[in-house]
Amino acid sequence: MPAARESLLEAAGVALLARPWPSVRMVDVAAAAGVSRQTLYNEFGGKAGLGRALVRREADWYLDGVDRALRSPAGSGERLASVAEWTVRAARARPLVRALLTGSWDGNLPVPPGRAARPGVPAPGPGDLARAVRDRAAAALAAGEGAQRCELAVRLALSYVIAPAEEPGLGELLGLLRLVSEPSRTAGGR
Repeated sequence: MPAARESLLEAAGVALLARPWPSVRMVDVAAAAGVSRQTLYNEFGGKAGLGRALVRREADWYLDGVDRALRSPAGSGERLASVAEWTVRAARARPLVRALLTGSWDGNLPVPPGRAARPGVPAPGPGDLARAVRDRAAAALAAGEGAQRCELAVRLALSYVIAPAEEPGLGELLGLLRLVSEPSRTAGGR
């Protein structure tokens, strides 16, 4: 039942935005998704399974946004800045994305770190996501762009997630990223 599964995950995500995970009730999630509680239990086995699936879904949602930013027709520096902007905005908007990116989990979220997101598949940690973004960016950008610049963009964005600045601070981040993602003017003269 892929449609029921997606509806249940969507309903669980909305519920998590409205209240802490311990207060999210399975009966409410099932009702919001328009399915029976039995369907919810058949799909996820229980609240822990629903939470693990929700964590995995959020990681995939974040990485899908990274891929969209990297497919832009803009230059490589602009694409790296778009990835950084997406990272900051996604982490500000979605508590699970913020936890996945920072490793900062609390009792208001499902699945503490180190627990499997699916049987045998652990939830990605901050380093895993940073490496995934770096590798995707390095593959999407022109040859010779370098994974280091990609990783620098992600880690700089994560600094804004961990120590948030006011919204104008995001503009500063994008300006910094444009500076560090442009080829060095002095490197070619050596």
